[in-house]
Amino acid sequence: MDAREIKAWELTGDVRISFVNGSWHVHSQTNSDRYAVNPSPTAPFCACDDFQLRGQPCKHILAVRLLLNRQINGEPNPTPDQIPQREKRKTYTQDWANYNLAQTHEKDHFQVLLADLCRPLPELPVKGTKGGRPTVPIASALFSSIFKVYSTFSARRFMSDLRVSHERGHITQLPCYNSVLRYLENPAVTPILHELIRQSSLPLRSVEVDFAVDSSGFSTSRFVRWFDQKYGSIRSKCDWVKCHLACGVKTNVVTAVRIEDKNAADCPQLKPLMQATAENFTVREASADKAYLSNANLELIDGLGGVPFIPFKVNSQEDGPALWQRMYHYFSFRREEFLQHYHKRSNVESTFSMIKAKFRDNVRAKSDTAMVNEVLAKVICHNICCVISAWYELGIEPSYWASKELAPKPI
Repeated sequence: MDAREIKAWELTGDVRISFVNGSWHVHSQTNSDRYAVNPSPTAPFCACDDFQLRGQPCKHILAVRLLLNRQINGEPNPTPDQIPQREKRKTYTQDWANYNLAQTHEKDHFQVLLADLCRPLPELPVKGTKGGRPTVPIASALFSSIFKVYSTFSARRFMSDLRVSHERGHITQLPCYNSVLRYLENPAVTPILHELIRQSSLPLRSVEVDFAVDSSGFSTSRFVRWFDQKYGSIRSKCDWVKCHLACGVKTNVVTAVRIEDKNAADCPQLKPLMQATAENFTVREASADKAYLSNANLELIDGLGGVPFIPFKVNSQEDGPALWQRMYHYFSFRREEFLQHYHKRSNVESTFSMIKAKFRDNVRAKSDTAMVNEVLAKVICHNICCVISAWYELGIEPSYWASKELAPKPI
């Protein structure tokens, strides 16, 4: 008995299944959603994502079938003791020795790698000819701003760490905490941060050949308020920054990032993300969810030398160009094999989870430019941490832009 059948038994043991207006409805086990179900043996249907993706009976269909069989045979619903136990979830081994070394030395390595990454940056053009306090060198300013995001501290409490970095020679000038924040508000810094993301991913280009694309939001401290005419009340919700990225599925390193309007569609973002990735990486596979399905995206990935693993929608038709037909038949007739490749996309979810868990799922900045730059700084911090992990666990040396003075600690 597989996991879906066991979950179907669990669903029939309570009141999650109902028959309303001539159709079956099954409540989700994880949220408040309710799915319309047709348990027909010849043409089953369920509105859940699992059935839409696999095209095979899901736990909701199996639960309704079990319930109907019990009603026909006059059997009562199963008690908790009668429900089969789920198998223990499969886990994967971890190289704890190297993982512990990478984590315990990460902060020291991070400062060295970040300093080497920022050192060759050209200075920003001077706005005016008037006198005044000299500006902080761009290398020291960006090191301070990115390191501040890494620390997750406020700018004032972060100054103790920054003084240590200055004593170690990672920055040539110690900026004021206001200068650390002010640089993130400069729109001229945004393209520099994009370049740092590209540079920080290069040490892993010999490892990554399969990529995944997705988007996620970072909440802000700003709230949007409006008057709801229908209910006659003022409503509000938190504003957020939407981040689109492409990442490798082995080390989770981010290869390209785009931050557009929070309501921007996902599908058009795949082209610039994959094109930027292909400039430095060999693309063998690219996976994304249904939101990115289009003939143009399939042809783009194919033109870059990769195989697009984007699942088709329920209403997708077979008719189309040759590539569309080939991938449609692959998805329809070799579904299990297709899904094995497609599920590499789960790693992009892990990438966002890693960034948000380590560097927070919100931004402290208030202005639009600063919020965008803060998210980009989070991605740079994540990439450097991925390089450090690969340095220890895979034996890859970031010799492209890092100093060779700091070698991994021996086990």
